Amino acid sequence: MSFFQFSPHKQFPEFYEECRHTGVLRYLPAKTREYGDSYFMEEYSNQYKKSYYEDEPNLRLMAKRRLSVLEKVGALATRSSLLEIGAAAGFFLDEAKLAGYQTRGLELSPKEVEYARTVLSLDVEKKSVLSFSVNEWKERYDVVAAFFVVEHIEDIDGIWERLTSWLKPGGFLYLALPSSFGPSFQTNPKTWFATHPSDHFFDYSVHSLKKLLSILGFEVNYVRPMSYHSYRDLSPRGKLPEWLYRLYANAFAYGDTIELTARKLKH
Repeated sequence: MSFFQFSPHKQFPEFYEECRHTGVLRYLPAKTREYGDSYFMEEYSNQYKKSYYEDEPNLRLMAKRRLSVLEKVGALATRSSLLEIGAAAGFFLDEAKLAGYQTRGLELSPKEVEYARTVLSLDVEKKSVLSFSVNEWKERYDVVAAFFVVEHIEDIDGIWERLTSWLKPGGFLYLALPSSFGPSFQTNPKTWFATHPSDHFFDYSVHSLKKLLSILGFEVNYVRPMSYHSYRDLSPRGKLPEWLYRLYANAFAYGDTIELTARKLKH
């Protein structure tokens, strides 16, 4: 039985359906595409104006910060198992391994899989998360991480069933993803839809994620915006002093991208 029941969005029925239970948004124009080497490198360069490999120092700093978040919320690295879905070239996995985690990764880009395996000596497979059954890794991992991945997966039941099943009771889910509760969609939907990635099948927010994760038996214990972009905010908030805007954004996880950790409850 599906966790989701979608019906036309009241304001944007040509673009969205909204889940009655969670508020997750299904993007109707979305289309499947291949995630090979060219996709990965071109998308990253277009967004950050540098190649993924040129950005390695920053990516490793982000990885260390994320690992410190896991430590603060109660995840213990020593002898703990960590699976990353969408591992790219493995910089986060490599930092996790150095911190003491037993790591494994899944990635679709052949070049990045080769780099992770041959250069960083990581256990990364060129396989889709959906190629493994829900019960294949049942309660195997202490941490499952997916950074800017779940929005790309059309089988929404399939991905959430796996994320839930593969975590041990007491384990932690760590996500980063675009958010519909941010300045772009909330104050400038015309631009939001004009620039919406064609391969993002679903849009989440802190509110819909908390509802969904509660249904699945998780408790959210950390959430923050990954970006601020006050200049995108066409509401009165956009005119606030930057420090005050960020204070608001941090308090309410208001941002075009967010990251979140949630613990799988033991009962």
